[in-house]
Amino acid sequence: MNLSIDVFLIIFLSIILIAAAVNDLRFQKIPNLLTYPAMAIALGCHVVMNGLDGLLFSAGGLALGIAVLILPYLMGGMGAGDAKLMGAVGAILGARGVFIAFLFTAIIGGVYALILVLIKRQHFKGFFTRQAATLKTFIFTRQFIPIPGDSNEKKPKLCYGIAIALGTLFSVFLEFSGYCKFPI
Repeated sequence: MNLSIDVFLIIFLSIILIAAAVNDLRFQKIPNLLTYPAMAIALGCHVVMNGLDGLLFSAGGLALGIAVLILPYLMGGMGAGDAKLMGAVGAILGARGVFIAFLFTAIIGGVYALILVLIKRQHFKGFFTRQAATLKTFIFTRQFIPIPGDSNEKKPKLCYGIAIALGTLFSVFLEFSGYCKFPI
């Protein structure tokens, strides 16, 4: 791939990620108006530069990007915007690039969640008590009976768009700086 296209795509990706992180932090939402055009532009750019190979590269990354976050979305652990943002990252970086970005995103997301739990301990006290009671019920009865939380309970939000932005930018920095080449 052409170096100027690489630079263009990395700048484009950086802008998309920063906009997504800011939106997620402010509104707890990553808008379709950001993710869908990013996917389309990435697909188009790769097709124009590399034809069918570019389409396969970009479409494979898009599919893998969505796939790695679809299960957490379906389980209610994150929003659809997070999965679509990872798909946009995949459309730009391809399957290998989005997988590496996902690994760094998962690490950063885990650290972010741990920090949130430590800062907002009082919000999670009831959660952990309910999970322990659900586990105890399962052990003694062999039936999974989840104990619902208080409907008035305010739950802290994990803005995963921030983790996606930081994890992706970190992986891109390592890859394109030549500091670290991933053997995948």
